[in-house]
Amino acid sequence: TKRITVLACIRNVPSNFHPHSIKIPGDITLGGLFPIHARGPHGLPCGEIKKEKGIHRMEAMLYALDQINSDPELLPNITLGARILDTCSRDTYALEQSLTFVQALIQKDTSDIRCSNGEPPIIRKPERIVGVIGASASSVSIMVANVLRLFEIPQISYASTAPELSDNNRYDFFSRVVPPDSYQAQAMVDIVKAMGWNYVSTLASEGSYGESGVDSFQQISREAGGLCIAQSIKIPREPKPGEFDKIINRLMETSNARGVIIFANEDDIKRVLEAAKRANLTGHFLFVGSDSWGAKSSPIVDQEDVAEGAVTILPKRASIEGFDQYFTSRSLENNRRNIWFAEFWEDDFRCKLTRPGIKIDSEKKKCTGEERISRDTPYEQEGKVQFVIDAVYAMAHALHSMHLDLCPGAKGVCDKMDPVEGRMLLNYIRSVNFNGSAGTGVLFNENGDAPGRYDIFQYQMSNTTSPGYRVIGQWTNNLRLNVEEMYWSGGERQIPDSVCSFPCNPGERKKMVKGVPCCWHCELCDGYQYQLDEMTCETCPFDMRPTPNRTSCLPTPIIKLEWHSPWAIIPVFLAIFGILATSSVVITFIRFNDTPIVRASGRELSYVLLTGIFLIYLITFLMIAEPGAIVCAFRRLLLGLGMAITYSAMLTKTNRIYRIFEQGKKSVSPPKFISPTSQLAITFILISVQLLGVFVWFAVVPPHTIIDYEEQRPPNPEMARGVLKCDMSDLSLICCLSYSIVLMVTCTVYAVKSRGVPETFNEAKPIGFTMYTTCIVWLAFVPIFFGTAQSTEKMFIQTTTLTVSMSLSASVSLGMLYVPKVYVILFHPEQNIQKRKRSFKAVVQAATMSTRLSQKSNDKQNGETQNKIEPDRTQ
Repeated sequence: TKRITVLACIRNVPSNFHPHSIKIPGDITLGGLFPIHARGPHGLPCGEIKKEKGIHRMEAMLYALDQINSDPELLPNITLGARILDTCSRDTYALEQSLTFVQALIQKDTSDIRCSNGEPPIIRKPERIVGVIGASASSVSIMVANVLRLFEIPQISYASTAPELSDNNRYDFFSRVVPPDSYQAQAMVDIVKAMGWNYVSTLASEGSYGESGVDSFQQISREAGGLCIAQSIKIPREPKPGEFDKIINRLMETSNARGVIIFANEDDIKRVLEAAKRANLTGHFLFVGSDSWGAKSSPIVDQEDVAEGAVTILPKRASIEGFDQYFTSRSLENNRRNIWFAEFWEDDFRCKLTRPGIKIDSEKKKCTGEERISRDTPYEQEGKVQFVIDAVYAMAHALHSMHLDLCPGAKGVCDKMDPVEGRMLLNYIRSVNFNGSAGTGVLFNENGDAPGRYDIFQYQMSNTTSPGYRVIGQWTNNLRLNVEEMYWSGGERQIPDSVCSFPCNPGERKKMVKGVPCCWHCELCDGYQYQLDEMTCETCPFDMRPTPNRTSCLPTPIIKLEWHSPWAIIPVFLAIFGILATSSVVITFIRFNDTPIVRASGRELSYVLLTGIFLIYLITFLMIAEPGAIVCAFRRLLLGLGMAITYSAMLTKTNRIYRIFEQGKKSVSPPKFISPTSQLAITFILISVQLLGVFVWFAVVPPHTIIDYEEQRPPNPEMARGVLKCDMSDLSLICCLSYSIVLMVTCTVYAVKSRGVPETFNEAKPIGFTMYTTCIVWLAFVPIFFGTAQSTEKMFIQTTTLTVSMSLSASVSLGMLYVPKVYVILFHPEQNIQKRKRSFKAVVQAATMSTRLSQKSNDKQNGETQNKIEPDRTQ
């Protein structure tokens, strides 16, 4: 059976009956959503009235409607009406209220409804809303947009900035005249980077505005790079006692992150500042606030010292002078259309209006109705008034364009615009482009977003006549920041640091902290490394060393043994003294060439031996001279040649003596090859071996110079030097001297074998003492030479050791073999006389007898015999 509902019909229902809304009649009706009241306490939807965000903004819509309806050029012969609702700053309540906007679009079945007299009821058809202005909070706009899109009702917000509303797939009928927080977040990222910060924390009030704002900031900072988030903290909707003190303590866990990016409501901002002041951290945190902070004074009341230096951002706006004139002229008599104006009046003037049946509180004064806004109470235009006006005008311009296209020449609304098709109106909205109330362009992109235009403020207390917010820059797709106009806590002009790690000094590389790209440790490029880039230390090329600050490499200084060096002075002195002494001996021998002593010493071999000694002294100058191809060639040639000549001559002499006396023991005939010519031939044959080796060396490795960078490369690179020297390694030097050492050892062996020869016979014992002493000198040379191989002054020590050892061995030979002879020649000429010649047989018999007597006298000296015996060379 069909169910029939019986109603009592009321015929005279007012057409504008809506107890919590404002109805402005018109040909086309717009909806309006404003936070007239704050969120109510538990159990109540609405709380106290919001004078600025609620009444100012709502009156801006009424003002814009008045301006449009009085403009003969915009929507001529068409009146815009409105249905304005209170959201009470609560998304769920706003959703309930917004259902009013879609009532006309909901089909209702009234076939089963009858009045008590049986007649069908007369049901008032609700007005049709073609578009909605609002809402304010992003969470409210999101909730309402989900409903309005189902019925294709376009919506233009004047304050919602959440980035998620830019999603054209989910919120395709939503547009806004304010830029989204993604632009705001981009501007804040640019501000942070302009101040040189790379390590900041974020604070967000729980909800779509705070969370999406911080999410956008983090995403943009990741894409931009060079900016790290130390802490990302969410402020709960219903914070517990002590919650904000915990937040400050968490922020101090990363105290280097002094910059705090804050997307929060006014109450949360205020409580964060209070907690920082309680923690005695005034001046520590450097706040960068979003447009919810903007240039408002309410969040920083009594916390000005903590907020000093805070940088805030606000969509670029202007105070609309016409609105000021309009609003300050409102009174209880001329503003009866605003059903909440009486409540505003009571709150603004702190008085009470009389109402029938209600007693006035004795503590409050009675409102007279003669009060005036701005005269009897402070007044400042709310910051979003401009955007409310622009939103209404945007809707009007879209309707105007639509009317021109659909109803050309028609007065009023034609049939094609009755009803207004929502999707078509949306296309016209997205196409508008006009100068808004502040003179700036109003237009939308494909997502319904307005372009980003922001003013950047800083709250300053020092160096200003009156504390307050000061404009320090603008952002319109790029940042223009006047850093020289910024002041920080205590009046400081220098921008404080908010970095995880400070820049490394020159010559230090960054060692990144794992997982935190803005944090690093600085490590010095040590040894011979230099800073290739901020992350890498590279070793300098082998012929270079790092600069003192280790940012590049410089050529290593080249050194050589200088003549004035202490390492050269002693060898040069010994060499000069030796050359003079050798020259003196040679001159003496030449002058007394035919005297018995000179002849007895073997003139030919003596001159050869003295030549070798002279060359040994001469090599000192070649070893100290600046290396070059010629110098290196002579070094190779003369280094071993002088010693080879000297010890070849000595070996020939000792061998001759040894053979003479060994032969005398067996026979009275002399041995072979004891004549001067034979002795010279033997000597030159021995010398030729050295020369042959040197010339083979010349052929295999031509003499040249090298720069040895390893020899003087100590741990401290500032002491590094490249040593210019001949291409003669320690091994090649020893090989060069090895033949001379063999000659020296062989000569020593023959000297030992000839130790029994009487002292009166020539030079056997002086040669023996010479060789013993020379061996001692060269035995001392080996550990000194090779023991200094790791020394940083290896070249100096080895060169000095080598030249001194050679000069000493030459001096020993010169001193023991020739100085006594020269002494006798010069100072005892009476001993340098010719003795009678004796035969070889007599010489051998005398030597044999002398040996036996020596053995019998148990080393008793035969000092009686002073004359030297000259063997008969003719035999």
